[in-house]
Amino acid sequence: MPVIGTATLVLAASLSMDAFAAALGKGAGLRRPGLGAALAVGAVFGLFQAGMPLLGFMLGVTVGGLVQAVDHWIAFVLLTGIGARMAWAGWKGEEGAAGGASGFALGALLMAGLATSVDALAAGVPLALLGGQVVATACVIGAVTFALSAAGVLMGRAVGPLLGRWAEGAGGIGLMLLGAKILAEHTL
Repeated sequence: MPVIGTATLVLAASLSMDAFAAALGKGAGLRRPGLGAALAVGAVFGLFQAGMPLLGFMLGVTVGGLVQAVDHWIAFVLLTGIGARMAWAGWKGEEGAAGGASGFALGALLMAGLATSVDALAAGVPLALLGGQVVATACVIGAVTFALSAAGVLMGRAVGPLLGRWAEGAGGIGLMLLGAKILAEHTL
């Protein structure tokens, strides 16, 4: 049985930060998200974060560095698009435009899950090149992301009433900045 090391936990926490930020902003933008919404967001983000290193591993075995060459552009485009939509909805005062009072719309949730997990795809490539324990690592990444994302939605719930409809706009701006940060880190 593989042992989960400190490096795996640090990798999992690092990869989970994008999902946590998105969940926090979304929790703030929703009207009173409950445990069900938090668990749904955590599950989708966790599944994407667990699946992407596996996909990256398979791509790493076959095409190596090609994924690393474009992952930051994919994340930038997706996060900027989702963030712009959230910011616009907050500015226009559209209540829960990304999913209504009960949670994320399924399409928005899946796009956010994909956008926040592109870096996990790139993380799977070196696992193929270095012979890492990809399945165990992917499971840890998924579990940590699930926990942090669910907590982010619930923490955002506490901030939402303080910020009102502007919370979703602030969350959208945060996602756009996150996309810009990812792009800058990989191109500068």
